[in-house]
Amino acid sequence: MNTFQQTTKLIFSLATALVLSSCNAQETKIPTTMNHPYTNKLIEESSPYLLQHAHNPVDWMPWGPEALAKAKQENKLLIISVGYAACHWCHVMEHESFENDSVAAIMNKYFVSIKVDREERPDIDQVYMDAVQLMTGQGGWPLNCIALPDGRPVYGGTYFKREEWMQVLQQLANLHAENPEKMEEYAANLTEGLQQNDLVHLASSDFEFAPEVLLEGVAQWSKNWDLKEGGPNRAPKFPLPNNYLFLLRFAHLYNDIATKNYLKLTLDKMMMGGIYDQIGGGFARYSVDALWKAPHFEKMLYDNAQLISLYSEAYKVFGDESYKNVVDQCIEFCERELYSTEHKSFYSSLDADSEGEEGKFYVWKKEELKKALGADFEFAANYYNINQHGLWEDDNYILLRRESDHLFQQKYNLSEEEFDDHLFEIKNKLMITRSKRIRPGLDDKTLTSWNGLMLKGLCDAYKATGNLEYLELAKNNASFIVSKQVREDGGLNHNFKNGTSTINGYLEDYAFVIDGLIALYESTLNREYLTQAHQLTNYAIDHFSDEHAVFFYFTSDQDEKLIARKQENTDNVIPASNSAMANNLLVLGHLMDNNAYIKRANRMIASMSATINQQLPWLSNWGIGYLKLAKPAYEVVIMGEDALEYTKEFNQYFLPNVVLSGSTQNMYLPLMENKFVEGKTLLYVCSNKACKLPSNTVDEAIKQIK
Repeated sequence: MNTFQQTTKLIFSLATALVLSSCNAQETKIPTTMNHPYTNKLIEESSPYLLQHAHNPVDWMPWGPEALAKAKQENKLLIISVGYAACHWCHVMEHESFENDSVAAIMNKYFVSIKVDREERPDIDQVYMDAVQLMTGQGGWPLNCIALPDGRPVYGGTYFKREEWMQVLQQLANLHAENPEKMEEYAANLTEGLQQNDLVHLASSDFEFAPEVLLEGVAQWSKNWDLKEGGPNRAPKFPLPNNYLFLLRFAHLYNDIATKNYLKLTLDKMMMGGIYDQIGGGFARYSVDALWKAPHFEKMLYDNAQLISLYSEAYKVFGDESYKNVVDQCIEFCERELYSTEHKSFYSSLDADSEGEEGKFYVWKKEELKKALGADFEFAANYYNINQHGLWEDDNYILLRRESDHLFQQKYNLSEEEFDDHLFEIKNKLMITRSKRIRPGLDDKTLTSWNGLMLKGLCDAYKATGNLEYLELAKNNASFIVSKQVREDGGLNHNFKNGTSTINGYLEDYAFVIDGLIALYESTLNREYLTQAHQLTNYAIDHFSDEHAVFFYFTSDQDEKLIARKQENTDNVIPASNSAMANNLLVLGHLMDNNAYIKRANRMIASMSATINQQLPWLSNWGIGYLKLAKPAYEVVIMGEDALEYTKEFNQYFLPNVVLSGSTQNMYLPLMENKFVEGKTLLYVCSNKACKLPSNTVDEAIKQIK
């Protein structure tokens, strides 16, 4: 056993076993002006999550120089407690421990306690989440990490019961007082591990992108597919949109029928399950079971933005009107529940809890349904499974579906129009009844990165459906980002709250906004969006590049120095910022004829290829980039006065390895040179810097690609 392992064993022998838990949603409790027995420094913050803890008896402080200096001056251990406003178990631990005077007494006597909103400060969350995962093999929120006064971690976990938490804190305080050198030794070893654990071995510049890597990766992945209920063959089940965006491309480019069937099954099961709000639209964060039935009821902007993209692309592939309905309903939900009409931006999340109960806003008693629906109850009960399938807890029902609308129409001998009218009436009645309930809390901070995902989702929805309202929403959202979140120096800020833009942007902000602006350019052919994407890319290259000028750090060179400067390489519920940047560089490299961008993207993707075949579910956005290099890629240029109409028609096809540009005028971009012909609208299909003869119709151009 080495020194690091020995010290780990010593630290862990001092505390009881951790109770690890994933995170869900929590009711936002914004402090009011009423008198409170306790008020701490979080009262000065704008984050809804931090404000929830502003009247705890714990002397919470926000992350910053004051808290860190206090810990060093008083030689106290740090408690770094990370969560977010829609985190159910964060709420539970607050109620059990952080609102308790006895717990607070220990925390205040021996520790400097720091509360962190992980959505505002994902950089801090990354460091201490990685530390806890190195120590325990697991992670989640709430995240509670104990660190030396200089910030180096020595212990951590997720959710702790009250007695367990008190015991752990007392033991660690004793160890710090009696045997600090052991903590110092452990912290040194762990910090070294943190600084090394996400480094990537760089591939050679002549790497060959062989298709076998992805074929093997999908074959390995498919062993864990649930071929009955879709998704992975385990619980809980997260939607993980990027997984299915990759598989959609893979199945299309390799004509893989089995993967395509699995995708269809998964998409159907997700949209019919309880994870999807059958009345109001929008997806919850994940399902606790293997049936997509019982969600943790929080709704996050980042999930719904990506799922809008996924179902938009699936609508192109499968032509299933149910997928278009999901797109429409998800956008309607986001616009109704998460949209700032003042700023044209989207808020972060809705909590799971209302009135202190998880899911209370969304579930139904049978008698409530009978009263709300009257004569329509029997139809609705059959459609939404008010039976053993839908029964949840305490005689509550989760509305869900188990068969397609088409089969249900046949069962009731209804025309499509009759069915739609009947269902609309039922949903309307239930929405009216539900609107009278106490609503879940809203986290009304606006995050640039998540708005970038939503910008992309709206563009994808417009491309698939042609709905101009979605394009208008996308334009307005892009205007918000550019006018409010782009600074004078050309960089992005991460957060917008109470009319104020704050927090220097992270790589995810650049990666997702650039992707969204490219999608908006492909929807409008407005050169301004491409220029903005190009400028943000160059800013990211200047301020986030690693020492090899290949990968990117998550934080800017202008940010405060944490104990480790991390690179984000693993795709999760949102794509890794490095994989998103690699894909951006590929697309922009072709649009701008920038070979340096393309070479850098190639090297990034090649360097991740060593693990793609074994870890594809966690590298699926890298897989999308790999597909662009393993399969033929095309540039399509549409030039002429009808270019916008042709672009709208062209975008309704699913063409994953195509980069699109064009103009209604004789405008210069490298791809457009010598392609404008007065009085005509022509489509050029190009590959490897060679173009085929121009086409007069979209159909002709599509044939040249396929």
